[in-house]
Amino acid sequence: MDEVWLTDRFEEHRTLLRSVAYRMLGSLSEADDAVQEAWLRVVRADTDSVENLAGWLTTVVARVCLNMLRARERRREEPFEPHTPDPVLGKEDGGNPEQEALLADSVGLALLVVLESLSPSERLAFVLHDMFAVPFDEIGPMIDRTPAAARQLVSRARRRVRGGVPVPDADLTRQRQVVEAFTAASRGGDFEALVALLHPDVVLRADKEAGPTAAPVVLHGPRAVAQGAFAASERVRFTQPALVNGAVGLVMAPLGKLFLVLGFGIDDDMITEIDVIAHPDRLRGLDLAVLDA
Repeated sequence: MDEVWLTDRFEEHRTLLRSVAYRMLGSLSEADDAVQEAWLRVVRADTDSVENLAGWLTTVVARVCLNMLRARERRREEPFEPHTPDPVLGKEDGGNPEQEALLADSVGLALLVVLESLSPSERLAFVLHDMFAVPFDEIGPMIDRTPAAARQLVSRARRRVRGGVPVPDADLTRQRQVVEAFTAASRGGDFEALVALLHPDVVLRADKEAGPTAAPVVLHGPRAVAQGAFAASERVRFTQPALVNGAVGLVMAPLGKLFLVLGFGIDDDMITEIDVIAHPDRLRGLDLAVLDA
């Protein structure tokens, strides 16, 4: 194909390719790197026989992302490592925090966090099939599996994403209403509304990694807990509801990477306890899943 024509067609599909790469990798800078690497492969390839250019480009990007995920796994990178130095603003060298925050919000922070728990093959199969409708007979060869095996991977990944332990819808609905009211009051700076959600004997416990102190924090009583929540209100921009060990909680994920989790004890529509989990070992031990919209 003519290189100018190919360049124009690639640019037409760049938004789609970037979207695929971002969901695969969970990082805007890595997604841009993957798209650039895909372009280098495209210009070196024989594209004269390509009939479905969009599908072929998606395949190229997916293979690049799969290699990056496998390399990440070989380096034993920890997806739940706390982000430093600024978990509030989500700053990362060379990144665009505002753009990344918007993109993560559009995808769903909880989904990005849960995807980190999948193997590279599971993540590729799930993202391509469930998010971009790529058929199994195209996914299978990318991961050296049969279409039937690819289907099984997606099914397993889907169970991980949605959570394996069913919880009564009515219970989840009530929990979610309380947690969303807590989030709204924190974001809106409504101190009294926040206090009203808290049980008179409420307790907040926070890992030392949650900051700003060098030791774990324990707060007792509605007003002390509300003040503690207000002190971290800037972080709420990176927070979304998720299932945390089968109950409704909040995940906080600057740049789409898990930084901390808020688990809630709720009794009679009042918050009785808040567990602020930020230690990497505790984060790894959580069973996280996406809440249905």
